[in-house]
Amino acid sequence: DYLDSRAGKGSRPASLSRYKASIAKIHQLLELKDPTPAPLVKLRLQAVRREKGAAQKQARPLRFKGPVRDVERDKARGLNVRALLESCGNDLPGLRDRALLSAAYDTGLRASELVAVAIEHIEEAIDPEARLLQILRSKGDQDGEGATAYLSPRTVSAIAAWTEAAGITAGPLFRRVQVRRYKARAAVRGRPIDSISGRETWDLRKTLPRPAVKARVEYDIGTVALHPGSIGPIFRSIIQRAFDRGALPDLTAEDLARLLKGISAHSTRIGLNQDLFASGEDLAGIMDALRWKSPRMPLAYNRNLAAEQGAAGRLMAKIG
Repeated sequence: DYLDSRAGKGSRPASLSRYKASIAKIHQLLELKDPTPAPLVKLRLQAVRREKGAAQKQARPLRFKGPVRDVERDKARGLNVRALLESCGNDLPGLRDRALLSAAYDTGLRASELVAVAIEHIEEAIDPEARLLQILRSKGDQDGEGATAYLSPRTVSAIAAWTEAAGITAGPLFRRVQVRRYKARAAVRGRPIDSISGRETWDLRKTLPRPAVKARVEYDIGTVALHPGSIGPIFRSIIQRAFDRGALPDLTAEDLARLLKGISAHSTRIGLNQDLFASGEDLAGIMDALRWKSPRMPLAYNRNLAAEQGAAGRLMAKIG
């Protein structure tokens, strides 16, 4: 009945499977009989899969050069990480966003893992311009064995610019930036004392002139890490600003609206996964780079790219 109710409210098969596993775990902890192995439960999940399909909805990938065949030789086009990084401003929010996006693409970290990055987790690499990131815990590493990810010189430079400008020397790397904007104020001449009406509040400061004040912007850097739920909105804001600045010239406003609907914190992970496949890396290397425990997800994230660049796609490209 519970799974039927959740399915009726729109839950996908993958979500129902997670609910089933949670129910089983709770019964085991309470030393109660587990109802989930019952044939009726299995048949109901199969029926939902047939009805809705078992494929999970994927976030739209953020690839470094966008939708290209050759990640090394092709020019960047469409929605691409390179253009987004170049369009980030040099104020504190822009420096933070550039470092965040660059690190997210390099490492393929999930949102919860990305916000957990601290200055102390970054270590020297063999390449003096690169760094290694120690990942203390991840979704697939509940026992805390840890993992290591590579930070490119591009990302190291972006992180250095952000931390220097923000004065961050320890603790969480990616933090909130509160922006306060003050409008310009014109100069005001002091009023003659006899112009102050008796009906006004008597204040001698009204007789003093006030100089003009220029517009200014003040920033307040938080002390704690960003919330995982903020990563997706930050990515979408980066994309919107890049489009507004003309950094994505081959996208129309309609294209942008359609693409933004699919962008999430997972987009950089999927984009890196696809770029690794496109560059010719084998499945074992991709699983190691992205810390996959099973080949199922990296293959699923590469499904669309594989269809275009697979045997049938290559043949159709040859015969026109």
